[in-house]
Amino acid sequence: MSELSEGVRSEPWNPSGEAAAGAGERPVGVLVDAYGTGNYLPAAFNKYGIDVVHLQGSPEKIARMQTWERSSYVDGLTYYPDGSTELALKELQPAFVIPGQEPGVRLADQLSEALGLRTNGTGLSEARRNKYKMIETVSAAGLRTAAQLVTRDADEAVAWAADSGFWPCVAKPLSSASTDGVFICRDADALRAAFPSILGSTTVFNGTNTEVLVQSFLEGTEYIVDTVSVDGRAYACGVWQYEKRVLPNGKPIYNRDILIDPADPVAVALIDYTRAMLKVLRIDNGPAHTEVIITADGPALVEVGARVNGHLHPAFHDACLGTNSADLTAMAYARPDRFLAQYADRVYRKHQPAVVYNAPTVLHGEVLSVNRSLVEEIRRLPSVVDLVVKRRPGDVIVPTEDLLTSPLRVFLTAPDQATVDADYRFIESVRESLYEVRPVRSRVACGVV
Repeated sequence: MSELSEGVRSEPWNPSGEAAAGAGERPVGVLVDAYGTGNYLPAAFNKYGIDVVHLQGSPEKIARMQTWERSSYVDGLTYYPDGSTELALKELQPAFVIPGQEPGVRLADQLSEALGLRTNGTGLSEARRNKYKMIETVSAAGLRTAAQLVTRDADEAVAWAADSGFWPCVAKPLSSASTDGVFICRDADALRAAFPSILGSTTVFNGTNTEVLVQSFLEGTEYIVDTVSVDGRAYACGVWQYEKRVLPNGKPIYNRDILIDPADPVAVALIDYTRAMLKVLRIDNGPAHTEVIITADGPALVEVGARVNGHLHPAFHDACLGTNSADLTAMAYARPDRFLAQYADRVYRKHQPAVVYNAPTVLHGEVLSVNRSLVEEIRRLPSVVDLVVKRRPGDVIVPTEDLLTSPLRVFLTAPDQATVDADYRFIESVRESLYEVRPVRSRVACGVV
């Protein structure tokens, strides 16, 4: 692959055989750190005749996330802060620069603003990634949030929780995901124990945890609200209820994401709150994945990411929602006028019941084999659109304590709720038979979500 600009250090591949820079027949856009479900975005843009270049935000890939698929891109770059990447992008003249997933938010804001493209700008980039600043910004605008403290001192955190009566409270990293490092602490001992676990670890995104975010516990049911926006006018793509389990050690794990009807008063309140929050954080363009808890006093923000949902699956969402946020994101940047005419300020329609099941496990050991006949039996169930088997032979499987350690994800939707429920119950009953495991002592998990 030829470099896009002199001095640019880019990855040595170009699967299309075409130069990404210059005046090609097809316009080009840039996806920053398109890990995980960001892999669905290149195909969505391709429908509009747009090729994409991948920009990796750092020389090291993020090992704990599903990597981006090289064959989906006409070219690839690695970002370096010496100005060479900016020069390359000016030569490329992209139609957009957007985050493919959470770690790309800040850099996409920076580059899209610098290039004069459709952007959320850099003014509140930090508040869109740092959870403490996020909550402070939203709270200052008069929207309901948790009370919070950021510190590296466990004694300070215990005193704060005790003085304010915040038991239980939540301790977590400032910038991670997938419930990584999240602890529900019911007393001082539990809160103190959370600190070395968080401070001694790195985030899902390879960041170092130097402080702990401690928040008052929001009592209530948690929901997802997914949106895509153009010029501050959001389309609500879907509202999903989180069904959770709390482990004896205080770790919350997700079990199912359940699609709810947009006419449900809870969904209406959630969407109204989310629209107001997006305006506060100036997430005016592109996708957003928001988590909100309905408390006794009303909706309260948990956090928001200016990127697509981690459970995005276009075929599944097309079946239960009629569209999906990857295609909507592509439309927002490729055909913004069409998006404004067809989707702006509107709300999804629930076509049929749907569930995303994140199966837990109590298994602990080396995976010797995967029960392929059982995988195919699950795949043939009437409501199963797809499933993701997250461990392979040779990987280490550990008891589930967050989304990263859930070894199976299944997407279920059908015209009737009874079919979805029956298929879920069957999968739940056989999930521990999916892997043959040889016990090992190590508790180091392998694989990605």
